[in-house]
Amino acid sequence: MSILKDITQFKKFQSRAITPENPSGEKGKAAMLPSALGPSRKGRGAVPLKSGEETVIAEIKGPGIIRHMWMTSRDRTEFGSFVLRDLVFRIYWDGEEYPAVESPLGDFFCNGFGERCDVNSLPIVVNPTGGFNTFFEMPFRKSARITIENQHPKDITSFFYTINYALVDELADNAMYFHANWRRERITTRQQDYKLIDNLKGQGYYVGTYLALTCLERYWWGEGEFKFYIDGDTDYPTVTSTGSEDYFGGAWAFHEYDESGRPHAKNYCTPFLGYPFQSNRDATRDRFETGKLNAVHAFGDDALPRHGLYRWHLQDPICFTKDLTVTLQQIGNDDIQLFERQDDVASVAYWYSTDPNGLSTPILSRQERLPR
Repeated sequence: MSILKDITQFKKFQSRAITPENPSGEKGKAAMLPSALGPSRKGRGAVPLKSGEETVIAEIKGPGIIRHMWMTSRDRTEFGSFVLRDLVFRIYWDGEEYPAVESPLGDFFCNGFGERCDVNSLPIVVNPTGGFNTFFEMPFRKSARITIENQHPKDITSFFYTINYALVDELADNAMYFHANWRRERITTRQQDYKLIDNLKGQGYYVGTYLALTCLERYWWGEGEFKFYIDGDTDYPTVTSTGSEDYFGGAWAFHEYDESGRPHAKNYCTPFLGYPFQSNRDATRDRFETGKLNAVHAFGDDALPRHGLYRWHLQDPICFTKDLTVTLQQIGNDDIQLFERQDDVASVAYWYSTDPNGLSTPILSRQERLPR
């Protein structure tokens, strides 16, 4: 495994970390702030995120490589249960105008629907309780700027984070920039494929997909194929999957049978493929307090079926040299025949590109991002 071999080959770089206690990542300046316990005793572990503001959590001058990020936040307040959709995570490379990464915080870390779940994969790990980690390598030549915009209607008093990176003398000429983009269609159009990426220009590697699908129709939802239109493909793609669960490395609708012989879908997490989340229970009012004396309107816990899945193309990247479009069919199976579906589909597409700039299309509004 190259990850084990590479660590034995010395390459000189400068190890750095940005935290609330050392927001500049300056050498020899970590863990300086005092607390009630005394000097240099955990003086500041978090920063506030004011409602309606975009907070810069890191500004780094390159060349460098971000190698790990960890962050966490509360996932609800008395003003709502979807903080993880209300916080927008962005990364800007080399002073470009548009963010190369733009996604709700939870969805970027494969925690869609504003709900936490554990994820155990190679580039994305979510540990109890809501410890978000990414190990995607993110090189940059001039600068990296990382922000969190709080679109929740209340200040988040404590946002915790650590950004581990290396300062290097130079990057290889072919070093690419990391990108991630979130999209959603609240109701897909019948017989029209959902687009995760639409006519992306340039050259690079497509390296991952996170899918957050809310079923609006009954029966099996996952017969649709993922399609990759590469470098001028028009009517038909070059690369496709045989079905949705097949794309995520599963088979036969992920079925497992209980003692009575009744099937249910089984969740799993592996380094490159996973199905970490499924639920048809509404947990938005668990431990939820509005402060009202007569809060009676959110009762019961029935919810639409929701499914969260990931697929990393780290061993089999999709290479494009001119353009790329990635789509997903909405096709179901009722055990009698296939049928065209309409569902609520959200996704994060992850890729590397030689272009540091992001996409110009802004993220949907908070209201349009709210889970069903």
